[in-house]
Amino acid sequence: MERDPHTDDQIRNILSLKKVAVVGMSKNEEKAANYVPKYLLSQGYDIVPVNPTADSILDRKCHANLSEITEPIDIVDVFRPSDQILPVIQEAIKIKPKVIWLQEGIHNEEAEDLARKAGIQVVFNRCMLAEHQRLF
Repeated sequence: MERDPHTDDQIRNILSLKKVAVVGMSKNEEKAANYVPKYLLSQGYDIVPVNPTADSILDRKCHANLSEITEPIDIVDVFRPSDQILPVIQEAIKIKPKVIWLQEGIHNEEAEDLARKAGIQVVFNRCMLAEHQRLF
């Protein structure tokens, strides 16, 4: 699977943004959707979990969806299968993040084009943890 064309400097700039909503964040510590945001928390990121099946994850209040979040979000980090991305992106566009980050293995051109047309940068098929460790 291809990945976005961002340069290392562009990824560093994106990773300097600290307010991250994590769509599909997991309660299961063995899943990337838990240990990636846990790592980001340890690196000073402000994580906002989005999971309709949990009240809190990692001692952070969970939101059922992105629309429930009232504070500005820099990055929407998505842990959902590629075929479930379109409605997530459509909802994300409404809260106007600077970046939508689709984790490793996630890519949906139609959804990504919608986000770009709304002025939102899109990172796809990359892991925030791996990129952070590689570049910092």
